[in-house]
This record gives sequence, structure tokens and C-alpha cells, in this order.
Amino acid sequence: MKTLLLGLGNTIVSDDGVGIRIARELKELLSKYEIDVIEACLAGFDILDIVDGYERLIIIDSIKTQGGKPGDLYRLAWDELSADSCPVLFHGLNLHTVIELGRELGCRLPEEIMIFAVEILDNTTISEEHTEAVEQQIPTVVQQIYQEVISEMAES
Repeated sequence: MKTLLLGLGNTIVSDDGVGIRIARELKELLSKYEIDVIEACLAGFDILDIVDGYERLIIIDSIKTQGGKPGDLYRLAWDELSADSCPVLFHGLNLHTVIELGRELGCRLPEEIMIFAVEILDNTTISEEHTEAVEQQIPTVVQQIYQEVISEMAES
């Protein structure tokens, strides 16, 4: 199954770049599997060109919730999301809206979508460094995602 792991974020806005950082670390760990790894700081419909033609999509991005602890990992299931409940992962248009409109436009988009969101502390400070709270959790989050991805690969 043609698979894409897509790390999203902005690497010069503190914790916002955590999705890209994790994708970079997973790229090496997943090198023996047939998974393309791409980093992007795109928004909205620009994402469609990247995911077009893949059968499975694994997205890693940051999220900031009320009461979340930095470094918490959330696995969001596509079939549980709707246009109203989907977090704004693409900075203006939510993932559900982008994918559904892309399908209506005839794009060949993945049927299987896994979303990993990492709780962050700071998404406003201009810095190439993550906050200490997020930085400390990155190795654990990388291993959690790695285990889940290879488990999914084994099942298919």
C-alpha cells in the first residue's frame, strides 16, 4: 500500500514545528518500510498536491487543547471526525474539509488516514527550539508513533 507520512508545522515557531521534527526522526526508523516521509509547512488546499496518489496517509502535527499536557499524543480517527469537529490542522481550513473537497474535485486521495497530534505549549514564539516540556517528550512520542505505524503496516 503506497504510504505517506507527512510531518506538518512551522520550524521557526517554537513547538509548532514538532510534527516536522518527529517526522525527521521517524524517517530513519521507518527506512526499511515502504513509506515516503515528507515535511511541509503548507496550509489548506496546498496539501492536496502532496497526498494525491497515496493510499494511506499518516499525518503528524501539533495541537493545543484546553488542559492538555505538553507532549501528550492524540490519535485521531478519520471516521470519528467531521467538518465541525475536526481540529484546524491546516491553519485556516480543517483537514476534513480539505480532503472531502479534494475528493469531490477528483483527486486520488488516501482512503486510510491516521492523524497523530502532539500537545504543545507554545505556538507563538519565534524560535527554532521547542519548549523544554515538549522537547523532553519527543523521544517517547516518536516511539509511540513508530510502534503504532509498524503495527498498522503489519495488519495490512
